[in-house]
Amino acid sequence: MSAEELEKYETEMELQLYREYRDIVRQFDFVVETERRFYLANAVDVQPRTSDGEVWFELTLTDAWVWDMYRPARFVKSVRVLTFKDVNVEKLEKPDLEMPGGRPPFEG
Repeated sequence: MSAEELEKYETEMELQLYREYRDIVRQFDFVVETERRFYLANAVDVQPRTSDGEVWFELTLTDAWVWDMYRPARFVKSVRVLTFKDVNVEKLEKPDLEMPGGRPPFEG
């Protein structure tokens, strides 16, 4: 496989992953970003820990989806993540009313 073919394959995989994300994001309550991965999850528990003066975080995600194009199964029941880096957890907003075609309701 040439470098050009490999680059084309990876671009197609990323596009496929983005489309999957776009199709399933509304099924989740949280977006979680770590230095290594991006997750969608329905429950998130972040526990700061200390050891020998170092601060690290232990995350437990439930009913999660992992942004990783090389992972064969991206949906997982439970994920445990340990990290010394920053963690970002964001609650996803869900509209109260969803219009046919996925458009948000009229705001006037």
